[in-house]
Amino acid sequence: MFPANQILQGDCTQVLQQLPDAQVDLIVTDPPYGVRYRDRIGRTIANDDAPERVLGAFSDLYRLLKPDSVCVSFYGWTQVDAFFRAWRSAGFRPVGHIVWVKEYASGAGLLRYRHEQAFVLAKGRPPIPARPLDDIQPWVYSGNSDHPTQKAVRILTPLIEAFTQPGQLVLDPFAGSGSTLVAAEIAGRRYLGIELEREYCEVARRRLAHHSSSTSGPLAAAHSYCEVDSEQAAALGGLFQWLQERDYLGLARTVQDAMEHYR
Repeated sequence: MFPANQILQGDCTQVLQQLPDAQVDLIVTDPPYGVRYRDRIGRTIANDDAPERVLGAFSDLYRLLKPDSVCVSFYGWTQVDAFFRAWRSAGFRPVGHIVWVKEYASGAGLLRYRHEQAFVLAKGRPPIPARPLDDIQPWVYSGNSDHPTQKAVRILTPLIEAFTQPGQLVLDPFAGSGSTLVAAEIAGRRYLGIELEREYCEVARRRLAHHSSSTSGPLAAAHSYCEVDSEQAAALGGLFQWLQERDYLGLARTVQDAMEHYR
């Protein structure tokens, strides 16, 4: 029996080996980029110092994915060669590329950094979605309150809705604080998350429990009423970043708290 609607704690390069073939309808994941990332408050990512330590997982991901399905993988552009070696070695074929455009710069060097990106990778010949997504998408800033590289649920839900049907299974082997899993639940899909660090497993479980309670009973209408559009979310994300960069940390936390109500 393939586990569903669960979060498994462990190293996905080992956990995936124990799971049976061809059970997953979609993979959406954000692995460590191999860039030794450290955020503004000093948080780091486990296994982010060497891509080869984690990218071998894609061989098992290919095996677990059903034929004619896709994997959406975020990646770090400075390590794109290592990612492509792992994807191609596993058997994946790139069939699309998505760029999320930010309303703010998350950093700067020779250029200002204003986007995130992911490849759409195919196993076999996936069907064309009924409503294909644009390959340029608006970014929604999560606030990174639960994880240093946390993705907003609102950017992941459209991926899941485009590439799966209700009731199908979505896997995230680098689950972090559980954004993919929450997005899957919102979309009416089953999910399986694997996460190395116990702290983030617990965060993900709390987020899922909070979502379940806020979308049933009398709170459901209020939760729906608090939804805002992507332009408003991007504006709040930009404000949060601007306040942090200027050390207005109290105000930044206030904006972050407001973002939590619709994230």
